[in-house]
Amino acid sequence: MIRRRPTQDPDAQLIRSAARRVALTISLAVSALVVAVLIAAFAVVFTQIPLPDLLNPQQKETVVDIQGLDIIVGGVSIGLIAIALAGLLGWLVTRRAVRPLVDALRRQRQFVADASHELRTPLAVLDARIQLLQRSSRASDPHQELVTQLRHDTLSVIGVVSDLLHAAEVPTESEAEPTPVATCVASAISAMSILARERRVRLMGAHIAPDLSASIPHTSLRRSLIALLDNAIKHSPVGTIVTVRASQVGRRVHISVTDQGPGIRGIEPSRVFDRFARSADAVDGGGSSRTGFGIGLSLVQDTVSRYGGLARVSSSTNEGTTMTLIIPMPRRRAEIHSRPA
Repeated sequence: MIRRRPTQDPDAQLIRSAARRVALTISLAVSALVVAVLIAAFAVVFTQIPLPDLLNPQQKETVVDIQGLDIIVGGVSIGLIAIALAGLLGWLVTRRAVRPLVDALRRQRQFVADASHELRTPLAVLDARIQLLQRSSRASDPHQELVTQLRHDTLSVIGVVSDLLHAAEVPTESEAEPTPVATCVASAISAMSILARERRVRLMGAHIAPDLSASIPHTSLRRSLIALLDNAIKHSPVGTIVTVRASQVGRRVHISVTDQGPGIRGIEPSRVFDRFARSADAVDGGGSSRTGFGIGLSLVQDTVSRYGGLARVSSSTNEGTTMTLIIPMPRRRAEIHSRPA
């Protein structure tokens, strides 16, 4: 019976191959530096002792007379040459080491872009059919509200696909139309109310100034708030309250989501917005909700940072956790007109 060797993971093979190339390149670089130093030392010796005298077996002892200035000049010259050579070799090694990573990143971006592009058409068709159903139903239809919520969910998925297309591009800070924070918070709370009722958690929005706006698209802000609410609900015990607050601090908007859970456990609070970083100490054990695999919060960070914002953990104790979105406010018209052309 012939046994087949198990197929190795292509990614693991790529990493091993890259590691071997980097190790070989570093070895050659270090060897080149050692050879350069030896050549410099031999050059100093040969300037003081002729090569025939050095190789003469009858020559018992040779005194090398080197001036102090020569030692300083030689040491500085060797040091500068070694630094320049080390910098050059380091640049070459780094360039060779990151080449597979650059290729992997390119493939990842291409896959995300292709997948998102293919999803846009069927989602657009689905949204159009929901609109037809919404228009054809009567106002007295008991399912009218459910159809409206379904339309909102469809628009949210379309927004996710659009953001995936943006994520496939090189991240840059963008300017967006101002979004009323109070309206967006109310929409996010309404979307998550069903999940909160299932877990017997109450969502509450504090009073937000109606003229408070953030420089981020409505869809992006709404989805980011939904991810934070989802995370807060998942970590909230039964009968507790999740509160959303928003205020202006300087020229930025601070939107905070506060739960009454046991706090962040099993992971450093500064790492919760890292991709694939999650705690196993969730109320439900982790992994049963959309943000349970360490992706949702990282997407929140990616989304707000695209518009010059930041997501962070403001506080985390055994009485609850507060996560905050810090987003720039829209520029005043006077600032825009005064900007040099």
